[in-house]
Amino acid sequence: MSATNTDFALAIEDLTVSFDGFKAIDNLTLYIDKNELRVVIGPNGAGKTTLLDLICGKTRATGGSIKFKNQEVTKIAEYQRVRLGMGRKFQTPSIYENLSVFKNLEVSYPSGRSVLGALAFKCTDDVRQRVQEVAQDIGLADKLQLEAGLLSHGQKQWLEIGMLLMQDPELLMLDEPIAGMSASERDQTADLLNRICKNRAVIVIEHDMDFVKRIAHKVTVMHQGKILAEGSMEKVQSDPQVIDVYLGH
Repeated sequence: MSATNTDFALAIEDLTVSFDGFKAIDNLTLYIDKNELRVVIGPNGAGKTTLLDLICGKTRATGGSIKFKNQEVTKIAEYQRVRLGMGRKFQTPSIYENLSVFKNLEVSYPSGRSVLGALAFKCTDDVRQRVQEVAQDIGLADKLQLEAGLLSHGQKQWLEIGMLLMQDPELLMLDEPIAGMSASERDQTADLLNRICKNRAVIVIEHDMDFVKRIAHKVTVMHQGKILAEGSMEKVQSDPQVIDVYLGH
C-alpha cells in the first residue's frame, strides 16, 4: 500500500520524532481513510498525544512524511494545516466562558479567524445557518443564548467540538473527549462522533474500552512510539501482545 493512493485522508510514513535521543515516535506508518473514525489506544507514554502533536504541527517531525489529502505537510506551520482542513481538540476545553454558546460558535467561523477579521465580522445568514446546523449536531440547539460558562462539563466539550466543526475540517483530532463525563454524556458523545465522521476523518485518543467499542471503525494500538496492532476492536482485544502490554494491566 503506497501513499500515492489519493483515497487516504491522512497518510503517515516512517514518522519519527526524537527528544534528546529518545524516540517518542519511532518509524511509524499509519493510513486513515476518508470518513473513517479511528481510535488510537495504548498505555501512558505510548506516544499517542505526541502523534497528534506531529499531525497538527505543534511538534516538528525529525523524519518521515505526513500527507494530508495527498499534500506533504511536515514542513508547514500549524495554522496552515488548520487552513487545509485539520482541526484538533485538546484534553481541556478552551471555550470563551463569558460568551454565549451562539457567540462561541460564531467566532469560530473561518472568516473570523484573525482578531481584525473577528472585529470586522458580520453575522450573515450563512453564518447563522451554520451555527444552527452545528448546534443541532452537538445537541446544544436549545442552549444558544446560554453563557458557555454555565454549561455542564460534557456540554463544554461538545461546544468545543462544535467550534472545530464550524470550520468544517476534513480531519478532526480529539484527545480523550469523554474524560470527566457522566455516563449519559458519554452515550451522547458516542452518538455525536458517529454522526460527525460521515463526511470527515476523525482520530480519537481514548482509554475507555466500552466507549471505543461504540465508536471505532478501526483501532490502532500504540506502544513505545510504534504501532503494536491494528484492526477491529475484536481483533485487537484478542491480540496476545496487546493483552500483555496494555489490556492486561
